[in-house]
Amino acid sequence: MFGTKILEEKKSKFNGDIRVVKTWGMGTYIQANGLTQSGGIVESIWKQTLKKAKSDKQSLPSDGKLKVKSVLILGLGGGTVAKIVRKNWPEAKITGIDIDPLIVELGNKYMGLQKHNVKTIISDASNLPSQKFDLIIIDLYNGDKFPEKFEKDNYLKLVGRHLTDNGIAVFNRLYYKEKNIEAEEFGKKLKKIFKNVEPFRPVSNMMYICTN
Repeated sequence: MFGTKILEEKKSKFNGDIRVVKTWGMGTYIQANGLTQSGGIVESIWKQTLKKAKSDKQSLPSDGKLKVKSVLILGLGGGTVAKIVRKNWPEAKITGIDIDPLIVELGNKYMGLQKHNVKTIISDASNLPSQKFDLIIIDLYNGDKFPEKFEKDNYLKLVGRHLTDNGIAVFNRLYYKEKNIEAEEFGKKLKKIFKNVEPFRPVSNMMYICTN
């Protein structure tokens, strides 16, 4: 593609073939098995989603303002979500968990992750911190696969227990071809766990904004 430059290529135990790409139109982004994981279109998707969460009447407390002092990002990746969270809530304490140290390393090297003051934990996302959070982002893809263990009721309930009283959880699911059915079935599960579940669809993703 004209104007496309491959900055680095790596092999990841968790995410397969990793490429850091720079293009004239989309800037720098990280791909895992050909799917953009950080930067590029992913940044646009999360900007739209967090804007929606900030204005969604069902998920907002009675005063109509989403107060975010603590954020947990499950699937930190290269730090795209951390960047957007930091812009929206400059004073928030952000904790990011990712199982893949390579993705985090590339995020620091190419995506400016280190600038966003994130407490980074290299771990499986089954291991959540003991505290509660005002905002939990769940973006747990390995390439284009959403691990089954993170779809199970006990894990979804665990996420719910880690929300503050007015907290919001946002789940990201791919939504194209065969992924449509998977995402819709996942949404049905969420509705059994959370009091309010608001689906929101930017581009080829289905985002579920959930509150207890």
